[in-house]
Amino acid sequence: MEVHQAKRLINVYEYHRMAEVGILTEADKVELIHGQILKKSPVGSKQAAIVDRINKLLNQHFIDNAIVRIQNPVRINDINEPEPDIAVLKYREDYYIEKHPKPQDILLVIEVSDTTLTYDKEIKLPLYATAGIPEFWLINIEKSEIEVHRSPATDNYTTITIHRAGDSIALPSASDRLDVGTLLGL
Repeated sequence: MEVHQAKRLINVYEYHRMAEVGILTEADKVELIHGQILKKSPVGSKQAAIVDRINKLLNQHFIDNAIVRIQNPVRINDINEPEPDIAVLKYREDYYIEKHPKPQDILLVIEVSDTTLTYDKEIKLPLYATAGIPEFWLINIEKSEIEVHRSPATDNYTTITIHRAGDSIALPSASDRLDVGTLLGL
């Protein structure tokens, strides 16, 4: 007879408390997903370059109209606090100093995927869609393409478009478009 043990999931408060008392440190490189502490994959040089390039371009476009965060937490709910590669947030003068942004504060989330493509598609995408985050970009480094997911519904997005070099992508809450080749450094 097979016996299944129930997992003891943790919440965001417990997760933060673990950092406060030194159980988790900056060196741990983890995030809280579905009540479990998961290790983040190491960031490769190509991924880092794309994140830095997109950060620069988004900051130029949004200036004081939005906040662009790089690999910082967003609090989805009591058991999920992912750290997307890039999050574009509604502008607030305090820069969310008191608490991490929540789904209603987020305009766009971007994950840059090299070794994490399956994880980003099967875990992160449904998490962001379920939370109602209006737009999610999944950058597939290997294929040099950007999947743009819009209009969240249940655990997926109803509008999905794939963009490659030569295409441009409209930015949320802005009339500007960004060239895919420029975003990817092609």
